[in-house]
Amino acid sequence: MSATENLVRRLRGTVLPAVATPMDHRGVVDLTALRGYAERIAAERIGGVAVWAHTGRGLHLSEPDRHHVLRVWREAVDAPVVAGVGVPRSARASTLREAWDATLAMAVQAADLGADALMVYPLAQFASRPEGEGEAVRLHERVAEASGLPVLGFFLHGEAGGYPYPPALIRRLLALPSAAGVKLATLDRAMACQDAIRAAQESGKLVVTGEDRMFGPSLMWGADSALVGIAAARVPLTNAVLDAWTSGDAPGFLRASARLDRFAESTFLDPIEGYVQRMLWAAVWEGLIPEESAHDPYGPRPVGVERGTVVACLEELAKEDD
Repeated sequence: MSATENLVRRLRGTVLPAVATPMDHRGVVDLTALRGYAERIAAERIGGVAVWAHTGRGLHLSEPDRHHVLRVWREAVDAPVVAGVGVPRSARASTLREAWDATLAMAVQAADLGADALMVYPLAQFASRPEGEGEAVRLHERVAEASGLPVLGFFLHGEAGGYPYPPALIRRLLALPSAAGVKLATLDRAMACQDAIRAAQESGKLVVTGEDRMFGPSLMWGADSALVGIAAARVPLTNAVLDAWTSGDAPGFLRASARLDRFAESTFLDPIEGYVQRMLWAAVWEGLIPEESAHDPYGPRPVGVERGTVVACLEELAKEDD
């Protein structure tokens, strides 16, 4: 069995939290808080973790911080570590070639630090280029060759700087021997999500939902695994939906999906980039990270009522659990 086939086998039907990165208001990573957070997430029932992802502000982290973050998670979890790789904000990448090279360098770094697979951030420049689809396929090939690791394609909505992969590109990506699957984050585009899932299903590889606001529907449409920001703070809430769906428990699925939807409505809303801070607030409420390390200096400035909305939702869900 190849490394790619083994990864597909291990991750199918599981939840991978897109983990947060505890830091102070200046963006300094709190390694003590990170270790405690990693230990608590590792104690949950997870299929693996996704580091350097959007929720963890992976492209904003300095190279030393990326090293620390991946090492902490590698030591904490006995499960696959999937690292997001792309163009760090600190990279001086003014051309497509420089962006390509920066992505390859980050991929090699992740492999050296012990990652098991890579999630390739889409280069938005591909969308406007006549040969963009072919270039996207070649980038994934080169990332896999340079790192020696399986790769996940990453359909990322434009609000997060992504490139919404058309179905034809998804088919081409998943035809690569090194491609383990595709992660979908279309945000609120139901038709795009459905079309992408259909294209991915033809490959027999992983169809990974990252649809926090369409989580239950994306499973009904055919997603078979989850890599979501909600699980950065609420793994059991996420597992409950996936478990009910895969077991065929329709009433349980409806209840669990409704509960997750309520939490998603309080955290994944305009401005959508604010979801990282909202998830950090939720992680504080859950006792996963300390208050002083729950800052997202890279997102929009939160307004006063937002935190109260998140906490009120968590308290309501907790009362239902009693």
